[in-house]
Amino acid sequence: MEITTALKKYFTKKLVSWHAMTNQRSLPWKNEKEPYKIWLSEVILQQTRALQGLPYYLQFTEAYPGIKDMAAAHDEDVFRLWQGLGYYNRCKNMLNTARYISGELNGKFPEKHEELLLLKGVGPYTAAAIASFAYGLPYAVVDGNVYRVLARYFGIDVPFDTNEGKKIFAVLAQELLDKTDSAAYNQAIMDLGATICTPRNPACDACPLQKNCIAYNANIIEALPVRSKKTEVRRRYFHYLILKWENTIWVHKRTGSDIWENLHEPYLIEADTPMDLNMILEHDEIKKINIKHTDVVYTGSLSQKLTHRIIESRFFTVALSRKPDIKEPNAQWLDAEELKKTAFPKTLVSFLKNNLYF
Repeated sequence: MEITTALKKYFTKKLVSWHAMTNQRSLPWKNEKEPYKIWLSEVILQQTRALQGLPYYLQFTEAYPGIKDMAAAHDEDVFRLWQGLGYYNRCKNMLNTARYISGELNGKFPEKHEELLLLKGVGPYTAAAIASFAYGLPYAVVDGNVYRVLARYFGIDVPFDTNEGKKIFAVLAQELLDKTDSAAYNQAIMDLGATICTPRNPACDACPLQKNCIAYNANIIEALPVRSKKTEVRRRYFHYLILKWENTIWVHKRTGSDIWENLHEPYLIEADTPMDLNMILEHDEIKKINIKHTDVVYTGSLSQKLTHRIIESRFFTVALSRKPDIKEPNAQWLDAEELKKTAFPKTLVSFLKNNLYF
């Protein structure tokens, strides 16, 4: 389908008018001009809904009002604040970027789009957002909300997650941009996607673009946007041994490039299938660490869904009769007060809270 100039102009005019006259969505980072806070909000909101990310944004801005404050913070404190957001590599990149800007750029964010792209963890979307919202530069943001609005309004059935699709949407988004006020336009299209043109049950009757929306008029709203293929979800089975010695439990920090890097966990046995108590007691890992115990009790399970996998965690509380000497780097025995100050994955936070470990 050919997208006419008139259709593009109508889209931009109606969208900007709706934003100025009707859009009531209120968030603390809207209309923000300070690049640090814009960057912080965008890092938090990557793959995270606004309402879920809001309390984190408020906690971070209170703890670290400026980028130099974050740069000077201890890693553990920052990861603890991030706890529950997931995608912990974002937090690691955020810290690296904060320290680079603070140390190498004297706390001043780059003002050019191409320089923003060089920052760790900053991709095309985040660079465009900072450039537009902080500096008023004419760069269109393209995220999931934008893909959805453009695909439905213009009837684009090219998968947005292919090279061809990404190019089509990026070019079109830039053509539609109101270059006299890129920040307002970008905010408008994201808000429309978040509040009206939602993935399911969109509020089409409240949409300022309904009249010329191809998806609405052709009754194909649920079919757009198109994804090229469904992501295969893998299941992983984690079996945690809560090794208890007096008033402490054993934890260590995860390292490497796997999930939950830099977060802590109890002793882990990962298997291809779920294991019960008898299987745990006979497992080679139990013999390997040579633990002496008075009791081992199955204490429940929790499931956490990540983007490409589901983590099935089972917990076994082990009452030790003597303190084992486990040769594991980054390990320590922590009491309840120390556990409160330690960063854990969301699943482990839930377990530790529910079982009164902190």
